[in-house]
Amino acid sequence: MVTASEMAEGMVVRVEGQVYRVLQIEAKAAAAKLGGVVKAELSNVKTGRLWEARFRPQERLEDLQVERWNMEFLFREAGACTFMDPNSFEQVEVGDEILGPAVNFLQSGAMVPLDFFEGKPITAHLPDIVEARVVDTAPPSHSQQDSAWKEAKLENNVSIRVPLFIATGAWVRVDLRTGRYLERVHSDRKRIA
Repeated sequence: MVTASEMAEGMVVRVEGQVYRVLQIEAKAAAAKLGGVVKAELSNVKTGRLWEARFRPQERLEDLQVERWNMEFLFREAGACTFMDPNSFEQVEVGDEILGPAVNFLQSGAMVPLDFFEGKPITAHLPDIVEARVVDTAPPSHSQQDSAWKEAKLENNVSIRVPLFIATGAWVRVDLRTGRYLERVHSDRKRIA
């Protein structure tokens, strides 16, 4: 058991019989005769629905243990990705809804930490920023406008908007949370995944 004031981001708790992952937590101190309040943004691990809950700081919640395994991504088909435990060779299917928009950037052989609760995967820990190669875009132009953008297709068939100076074959950084271009990757600083 854990009190609401002890909750932290990433924890898994049971509230009213449902299992939730804590996404954000904010504690407000007591004011005058009013008690403090703990605001938490929770995500239901089964349905993915978000809930902004409020708890008294001393309210007790059931803290649940989650196992984290490093799994190797094998392939994606029919709305699910297959991962393998490299030690036991056990394979697990993970739905695209758990992986989110990052599912389009997974490459075969990539190691991904997955959290399991009661033997079922509930979350994947993927990077916020990935690098990808542009395979198709209009020819680059170096204009004076900084705010001009064009469509570009990445090697994983995802289309994003990039600045006019980006050429076919260039490597770019993409923010997975928003799906937007961040910057061009310079060849001397390119990270190999």
